[in-house]
Amino acid sequence: MARKPKAVEVPAIGALDRQAGQLGRQLAQALRDAVRRGDLKPGEVLPSTRTLAASLQIARGTVVEAFEQLIAEGFLQSQPGADTRVAPALTPPPTGNRTLRTTRASRAAAAEPAPLPARARMFAEVARQFVAIPQAPFAVSVPVGPAAPDDIWRRLGNRVRARGPGAPAGYGDPQGAQVLREAIADYVRKSRSVRCEADQVIITSGTQQGLYLACQVLLDDDACAWVEDPAYRGITAILESSGRPERMIRVPVDAEGLDVDAGVALCPHARAAFVTSSHQYPLGMPLSMARRNALLGWASANNAWVVEDDYDSELRYAGHPFPSLQGLDADRVVYLGTFSKILFPSLRLGYAVVPRNLVEAFCGARVLMDRNPPNADQHVLAAFIAEGHLDRHIRRIRGVYADRRACIIDTIERILPKETAWLQPSDQGMHLVLWLGGGVDDKAVASLASSNGVAVRAVSPMYAGGRGPMGLILGLGGFTDEQIETATQCLATCIATVAQTGRETKTRAKPQTKPQSKPKKNTGSRSA
Repeated sequence: MARKPKAVEVPAIGALDRQAGQLGRQLAQALRDAVRRGDLKPGEVLPSTRTLAASLQIARGTVVEAFEQLIAEGFLQSQPGADTRVAPALTPPPTGNRTLRTTRASRAAAAEPAPLPARARMFAEVARQFVAIPQAPFAVSVPVGPAAPDDIWRRLGNRVRARGPGAPAGYGDPQGAQVLREAIADYVRKSRSVRCEADQVIITSGTQQGLYLACQVLLDDDACAWVEDPAYRGITAILESSGRPERMIRVPVDAEGLDVDAGVALCPHARAAFVTSSHQYPLGMPLSMARRNALLGWASANNAWVVEDDYDSELRYAGHPFPSLQGLDADRVVYLGTFSKILFPSLRLGYAVVPRNLVEAFCGARVLMDRNPPNADQHVLAAFIAEGHLDRHIRRIRGVYADRRACIIDTIERILPKETAWLQPSDQGMHLVLWLGGGVDDKAVASLASSNGVAVRAVSPMYAGGRGPMGLILGLGGFTDEQIETATQCLATCIATVAQTGRETKTRAKPQTKPQSKPKKNTGSRSA
């Protein structure tokens, strides 16, 4: 008696969307889903390609395409002359009475994301803190109007990218293009009194990457580092993300900059000190010569390094820019610079000038991050510097920012009462600090201002523990007098609104007292 072929049921995979196209991909996904649901079990035989094609009313070649893809992925197995079946090695779905309960539990678990690791939560918080600020009045480093590079940058870019060294090429040198390193070495020697040669220059994507590289190279797992208090959030976030925030020693800042004696008292054997010596961020004072000598003396005596973040020192409005700290001790100082401030942030090019014995280590760390800097922009920038355009651009924007600075100071002092807000004295840089009186929450003001089209940053989070005095960072930018006037009026309203909200909150939180026989008249003496 002849054997009857075993009937193979066509799996329930639903209809395919013919208008969407790519039926082979749709079929493959439908079969994957059937396997995951348990509709198709490990080892189960599938219909022939001809049978399945007839059932779905599609071309047999489409089914063959889907089967071949799933065989390559390991979902299906097939051998010449044998049936195609679900791979037996696939884990079967739950069976028995637990199936329904497990499926429901799985769906419930899928509805709620799995808890993130601690470092993932920390990085997510950093992302929220570093959200891009819109190009609105008081944003820092916004190259609008007269502060933007002129048409020369575009013409140089077209020339270099089309037929010059900036044309598409293979991998580049992790240290950066030689021509740009030579141009930067010449520039910082003349303008910043930095002692270096081109072979000590490493091209970075900006100060942030330079700080990250310095932490990776200079700090072992058990090493401590001095950081100014307050400080740029970029460096404190890096050290916090290392998982050892207790090894970040916050050293107070006073009118002379970083208090070296306080640093020695807190942690005499730190491995590195991160400083903004020419223009302390965010407060604005330079590191005095006595403190510079003390800092370098400490570094030499303790075999430590000083990382100098020289982020906007070209822009001083009274006298010449302060010379770099690196020029006093080229063997102990890692000097970081950037073109984001004086050109435009989207350029993403900066540099590190490092002692020769650290060059290879910095290059190795750079390779593990992003291999090498983008080639085309390096050559455009090299030409921009070599042809003298950068020097002319800096002279021009120094005048632009000096004018914008004077306008902002005049407008702030005219609109905001001194008991409400006052400016921190500073004669350089691309921002001003506006201190807030009456305990007004700077974070709330910054949030409210942002929702009304004014871009400011809160100062208090830049202090250790986020418990510093309340203030706002006001960027100079290339905005018009009318824009600055309107933005200052809006900011004044935001400050008043937050102050009023704070007073009402305190009033509601005040404990109720029993009425006195002779109630006193309310004089309203609580200050804002």
